[in-house]
Amino acid sequence: MPDRPATKDATPANGQPPVRIEGHRAAVPHLVARAGDSAGRRFLEFFAATIRNKNTRAAYYRAVVRFFDWCERVAHIHDLGDIEPLHVAAYVETLGKVYEKPTVKQHLAAIRMCFDWLVTGQIVAVNPAHAVRGPKHVVKRGKTPVLTAEQARLLLESIPTDTLVGLRDRALIGVMCYAFARVGAVVAMRVEDYYPQGKR
Repeated sequence: MPDRPATKDATPANGQPPVRIEGHRAAVPHLVARAGDSAGRRFLEFFAATIRNKNTRAAYYRAVVRFFDWCERVAHIHDLGDIEPLHVAAYVETLGKVYEKPTVKQHLAAIRMCFDWLVTGQIVAVNPAHAVRGPKHVVKRGKTPVLTAEQARLLLESIPTDTLVGLRDRALIGVMCYAFARVGAVVAMRVEDYYPQGKR
């Protein structure tokens, strides 16, 4: 049986459009839904109001839903207020056996921020993730290879510019090379996003 989060269909709060994450209507985990309508609304508001980047929103949503699902299935917790630091620490330990340290830290950050939001909304009294430490991870050198100036020049010159597709590809790859931007950010750019700043 696949590992799927236990969720309940989300309903729009105060007639507002529903929160969409990864293009789908967001759902409230059973554990949160049992705490009442205000808890479910506050849960959805966390993703809609505090996280602007859609990729971060989707990643945090998956992380938090997975945690609440684990609380129900593995820790047998059925009340949101019963989650303690011990449970969060055990979950982080479990994640560490499957994922790399940066992923575990991201999951913990998502859980911690979500509980902070629930605490300020008076849904729960304390943040059980606040005192839990994530795995130590120090990056001295990134894993992503970087093209040298000569390699970038050769790459761009190898793209034919006698067609519209070639011009488009050269422009996209050029921006990615010189701005170190993600492909998603470059594709979403508009002409007015490009402007001179001094000699740059």
